[in-house]
Amino acid sequence: MVCRNADPATLDPIERASIDELRSLQLERMQKTLQHTYDNVAAFRAKCDSKSVLPSDLKTLQDLALFPFTEKGDLRAHYPFGLFAVPRERVVRIHASSGTTGKPTVVGYTQNDIDTWANVVARSIRAGGGQPGDIIHVAYGYGLFTGGLGAHYGAERLGATVIPMSGGQTPKQVQLIQDFEPDIIMVTPSYMLNIADEFERQGIDTATSSLKVGIFGAEPWGEQMRHEIESRCGLDAVDIYGLSEVMGPGVANECIETKDGPTIWEDHFYPEIVDPASGDPVADGEMGELVFTSLTKEALPIIRYRTRDLTRLLPGTARPMRRMDKITGRSDDMLIIRGVNVFPTQIEERVLQQSGLAPHYQLRVSRSGNLDTLTVIVEAENIGAFEQLDAIGTSLKGEIKNYVGVSTTIEVREPGKVPRSEGKAVRVIDDRK
Repeated sequence: MVCRNADPATLDPIERASIDELRSLQLERMQKTLQHTYDNVAAFRAKCDSKSVLPSDLKTLQDLALFPFTEKGDLRAHYPFGLFAVPRERVVRIHASSGTTGKPTVVGYTQNDIDTWANVVARSIRAGGGQPGDIIHVAYGYGLFTGGLGAHYGAERLGATVIPMSGGQTPKQVQLIQDFEPDIIMVTPSYMLNIADEFERQGIDTATSSLKVGIFGAEPWGEQMRHEIESRCGLDAVDIYGLSEVMGPGVANECIETKDGPTIWEDHFYPEIVDPASGDPVADGEMGELVFTSLTKEALPIIRYRTRDLTRLLPGTARPMRRMDKITGRSDDMLIIRGVNVFPTQIEERVLQQSGLAPHYQLRVSRSGNLDTLTVIVEAENIGAFEQLDAIGTSLKGEIKNYVGVSTTIEVREPGKVPRSEGKAVRVIDDRK
């Protein structure tokens, strides 16, 4: 792997600014955003009025805690355009979630919003090792999902050549990587492993490809997944973070020279960590739920949006802006199995460390009588390992019990028998529902 550190001369001025300059800019932008939202979004104004708080009450950044949260349910309650802060005619693009569990959450962008989004994604790619003139293979899904188009516009803004492959057609992914020789791939980490599997099915060592950097996001992934991808694919793996309600990909990105958690672009997105139960802010360095306030969005300004992602804020390293630690899970993804809190990423770490297993898994939760049970479905990395399934299952079961504290049933399948995803991986199947 070749580390492609960003040239300091190419950084935006705010990436080199002092903390005092950054905080002053944040306060100015936060005051404008609160007033803009209060004046133009009736639902937010009603929430503020119920708490007897006005935009003029924000004198310091800490005063943001006086204002109400925004949650996913608010976007659904005001579906489709009820939280827009500009006339619909000024909205040049609409994205939306899949809506598989109810009404989709709809987000809109003015032309200024689109330009801001392209700029922060370009900054993210550059922080991750991208350079003007690179060829970037985008395998995030295009369409209403923000991943594909967000990465696409950011890569073009950087001055890169974009291959808009989207997800799926895995053999063709390999063909185009071989033929077009991209420098960077942007994709979910789980689908990158599927692409690596396809390389190997075709008898090609993934590490011999042209890829130097992978910018992976849209699902939680840990250090074991990073090691697995880097060792198999011969590239630097960095984490990009975002969510459509806040902007899309590009809210934060790891810097390739440190790989120590995504740097939050705090000139556009103000982070807080709150206690998931009480909603009270906690200090930097403490674990809790990540909350974002947008500072420059026009069409859909978002105030104190509860992401449900669990992490902590850390001091800046490669940039003065704060970093977020790796997402350990989501408060709404947490499984409670016989009183034990379990996150899929905890199981993932154990699977990836287990000799003889491929890096693919699913969790199935069911109920036997009054007790919840957890089955971990994994697959052998080859037929030889499958013949040792009893020993592998026993070892993994013990590791999970020791590390996570919950008893499980292990189901080891033949190679290729755990379902694959061409986008975000489906990790949990909850039969209790």
